[in-house]
Amino acid sequence: MRDGEHPALVLGEGIASGVGAEERPSPDGEVPGVLLQVAYDGRPFHGFAPQPDQRTVAGELLGALRAIDPKIVAVRGASRTDAGVHAKDQRVAFDPSRDFPLEAWIKGASRHLPDEIAIRAAWKVERGYDPRAHSRAKTYRYVILVDPRRDPFLVGRAWRVRELAKPGAVEAAASEAALAIGQHDFAAFRGASDPRTNTVRNLSRVEVVRDADDPRIVSVFVRGDAFLYNMVRILVGAIVDVGRGRKAPGTITRALASKDRRDLGITAPPDGLCLEQYEADDDDERRGRAG
Repeated sequence: MRDGEHPALVLGEGIASGVGAEERPSPDGEVPGVLLQVAYDGRPFHGFAPQPDQRTVAGELLGALRAIDPKIVAVRGASRTDAGVHAKDQRVAFDPSRDFPLEAWIKGASRHLPDEIAIRAAWKVERGYDPRAHSRAKTYRYVILVDPRRDPFLVGRAWRVRELAKPGAVEAAASEAALAIGQHDFAAFRGASDPRTNTVRNLSRVEVVRDADDPRIVSVFVRGDAFLYNMVRILVGAIVDVGRGRKAPGTITRALASKDRRDLGITAPPDGLCLEQYEADDDDERRGRAG
């Protein structure tokens, strides 16, 4: 199913054939909103956000949900992941016109989703709920393959950087990564199309970790309160460039001071990036209430 294509199904068929659920009357007369936890392989999609004539994660979700309830207008995501970027814990809210059990939304919509998208859980929330407004922190993981040879099982899921196999390269990258921790003006760490004037962000974790079971795999974990466009990929690019000797140690500190994108190196490709965890300010209220 492509963006803008909505199955010509009888209302409720997606639910009825999925789990046989019945509509529930809302006690206060207003149908509550629904919040989903969604995981996806970003390779086939042109990012999360809807775009004209492009296949996107939001477009696929909207089409699947409209197969159950054609009156759903839009979906609201916690993160506008780029083309090719993956997610394990994306949060997506929508306002239905009918109040079905949460399991019905999960199983009913899943019947109309491609294999690359999975709904992992669901919660009832107030109508108009916007995950971005409730975001407390997000953790991204960037996977790097340190190997002179390709691994077909990691194509599209990791950035292969052969130079990081040199002695001390990963350690140099780890030392550079620590320089980004804290509250800084990350003006130099954003894509050219980001128009925001407030570029101060707080990163509580920027860590380079080698996989204990597979030393070829090096992950960069970045946790922060918010992010600029392409911020994680630019940061990872700088960390890798220092590790492989293309940039001098202290590059991140200098770019934070100058606020000049030209002081940094390349933007890491999207392949290895995944939204690993989303933390909301109201998570505690929903613990144990997932569908």
